[in-house]
This record gives sequence, C-alpha cells and structure tokens, in this order.
Amino acid sequence: MTPDLKDRKVVVYGLAKSGLAAIRLLRAQGARVTALDARTEEALGETGRELKAQGVTLVTGPTPPGLLESQQLVVVSPGVPLALPEIQKARAAGVPVWGEVELAWRYLSHLPFIGITGTNGKSTTTALTGELFSRSGRRTFVGGNLGRPLAEAALSPGDWEALVVELSSFQLEGIDSLRPRGSTILNLTPDHIDRYASHEAYGEAKARIFRNQAQGDFVVVNADDAHVLRLAEAAKVPVYGFSLTGRPVAAAPTLAGMAVAQPGGFRFEGAGDKGETFTLTNRALRGAHNAQNAMAAALLARLAGVAHEAVQAGLDSYPGLPHRLESVRVLDGVEWVNDSKATNVDSVLVALRAFQKDVLLIAGGKGKGAPYQPMVDEGRGKVKGVLTIGQDAGTIAQAYEGSCPVYACETLAEAVRRARALARSGDTVLLSPACASYDQFQNFEHRGDTFKRLVGEL
Repeated sequence: MTPDLKDRKVVVYGLAKSGLAAIRLLRAQGARVTALDARTEEALGETGRELKAQGVTLVTGPTPPGLLESQQLVVVSPGVPLALPEIQKARAAGVPVWGEVELAWRYLSHLPFIGITGTNGKSTTTALTGELFSRSGRRTFVGGNLGRPLAEAALSPGDWEALVVELSSFQLEGIDSLRPRGSTILNLTPDHIDRYASHEAYGEAKARIFRNQAQGDFVVVNADDAHVLRLAEAAKVPVYGFSLTGRPVAAAPTLAGMAVAQPGGFRFEGAGDKGETFTLTNRALRGAHNAQNAMAAALLARLAGVAHEAVQAGLDSYPGLPHRLESVRVLDGVEWVNDSKATNVDSVLVALRAFQKDVLLIAGGKGKGAPYQPMVDEGRGKVKGVLTIGQDAGTIAQAYEGSCPVYACETLAEAVRRARALARSGDTVLLSPACASYDQFQNFEHRGDTFKRLVGEL
C-alpha cells in the first residue's frame, strides 16, 4: 500500500495549499518533482522561486504536450478538473492520477480515518468530530478541505492516532484506494454547477466517500435528505442515520441505528448503548443545522469507539468556528454574534433560524444580486431592527421597508455603535451580512475580526 517514490518522476498539478503540501511530502519521499500551474511564473511570485530553489522543476502556463504521459505519477490539486484533456491522456497512457488526499492516505492507511463530506456543515462537523476524538485522549489530526492538507499529517505519521478529514467533492474525485473507517454525507444541495454536468453527477462524486469501505467500517447519513438516502443505498457497510424528526423523508436503506433530535439535545436509537442521550447546551451549536452537525459528529465518534462521556464533554466544550455564529461577548445582557462567513442570503437564513426573537441584524456589503426578501420573511417576529452597511445598504433597506426599522450606518463601526445604543437585555446583535466583504474589507475574516475588535472595545 505504501508507495516507494524514491527517484520516481512525479508531476504535481496545481500549486495552491494542497499542491504545495503534496510537493513537501513527495520531496521527503525522494521523488523527482515537477510542479505545474496554469499561472505565470510572475504570478506565482515567491512560491515559484522557493520551489526552484528546492530543486523542483517549475512549469507554468499551458501544459506542454506529452509532459504528463512521461511521468510515473500525477498528483492533482482539488481545483484542477480531472476531465482536462491532458489528464485524460495521462490516464490513457497508464499513468496513475491521484488527488493530494489519496497520496497522503497511502502513508496513513494504518490509522483510523473519519471522512466527512456534504454541501453544507462540513467544516463545523469536522472540527466538532475532531474535538470529540481529542476529548477521548487520542492525538487527532483535523484537516483536509478544512485548513490543513492531509499531506501535512503524512509528513509525521507517528504523531497521530486518528484522522478526521473534511473532503470536498473535488477531493473525492481524486481518490483511488482511500478507505474511511467511518464516513458521512451530511446533506446535498445544488453546488459547483460550473464543474458538474448535473446535480446527480455532483452527488455521485460525494458518494465516492464510501466506495472503498468494507467489513468493520460504517456510514452515517442525513435521514432528512432524500438524495443522501438514495446515495446510501450503494453502501456495502452498516448505515446509520441522523434526523431532526426521526422519520426518514424517503425510502431508506435499512438503518442500523438512528440519532434523533429531542428538546435540549438528541438520543441514539440502536447505536451504541440503546437509548443513550446527549444534551446540547453549547451556544456554538445552536440552531437546527448545528443539531444535525452534532448528531453526525457524535455518531461518527461513538461508532469509532469514543466513550459517551468524552462525546458529551466535547459537545460542551466545542468553541465553534470563527465567523460562523461565533458568540463574541455578552454585555449587559446583550449577546453579540459574529456570522461574517454568511456572505449570501441562504447563509443568513440558517443564522436567523438559530434565534427565536429580539435580533438586531447588521447586514450589507458587496451584494451578489440575490433578492433579500427571504431574509425579510424568515425574520418576521424575530428581527426587531436592521442596521445596514456597505454598497448594498440601500437595496437591503428597500427589502425591509415596512417590515421593521432600518438604520443606515454605512460602516461597521457605526453599526456597532448604533446597535449598542438600541439593544436591550435579552437582545442579540447579529452580524450576518448576506454580502461579500470586498467593498470595505479584505475578506470575510477581516470583517469578522473587525467586528470582534469593535465589540471588545465597548
């Protein structure tokens, strides 16, 4: 299983974070590496200069004819479509084509691997599952599509006792032998329509997560998602479900067990100890969407042998991801929440569903052309005022006209100042912009960090 790549000719196609991690791993294995990227050497800047200084052959621009076919292995970054003609020619010539996670897996296959995919919630579920494993005392690598490339773990395999890995559909296209001990598809909604011919093709890419699973492995799926249930019919291992209602929405494969939401938490039925329950009181896991994430993470952990006590401790201690319904501060009874990651209307709807009443919403920025009416409808009876910022402030104000008071603030600093004056004990001030940040900030992280600093100075 572990490949001997010493002196082998390997191309790494795509020099983003995962491609660079793959190069580090390949060089550590003694491979003769060629780095290929469509950008110019000038655009690559310092990255290109460092690679050349390390003895890596750098090829930029269009792929030279015959380059990939002359290699003994091609490793592709997730952003490089496998349907490209040059990659298809390499495969036809018998050259193995692996994604970065497949390459890394070849050096980590002795470790328990938990793979997590889906359209939404992957990052939260991955980080939370990692927290549950860590609470059990296992040295756990958490990464993949979430921040740290898996190749980083493969550089020091002795440091880890478990792997919890977020996998995008792009990454799953590039797997060959990767076999998760436990896998999950959290949900499936239309996405990446520029890369897939159909929603079905997108789902098939996701379903690759359990294609290599065998005896002793398990699958966890969202029993509230009909498409996910259909994909699970192809699984060859026990399938467990999680549900907000306890009633699968479609004809499901025979489920070996189910996690079902209940007031204040959820219970397991037929998984682990029959009837065991967990509480969800952590602000970082508020809302129905996070109840689903928590059930998925808990199932993955329990089925992989993490004790009930460790799972509950992890659910209680999980700090949440920055900029995603991140509780920043409670001041004079008012909670301030940073959801700067909500750069579209759908994300704001998820955020609003996590609250029952008395929300002061800070929204605006560089709009994406989507109508804001769904936010207005979702917020009826709970949003008591909207504070607008950025380029799309006027459009948002028009949408909310007659629904609730709108306060034109222009800048985030003014919105925080105004919200401080308006908020009363029991209220929530929610930054959930529904817009990109580039009109006033470098990115959504910069916007969220600015919000946290402003709130901290109150």
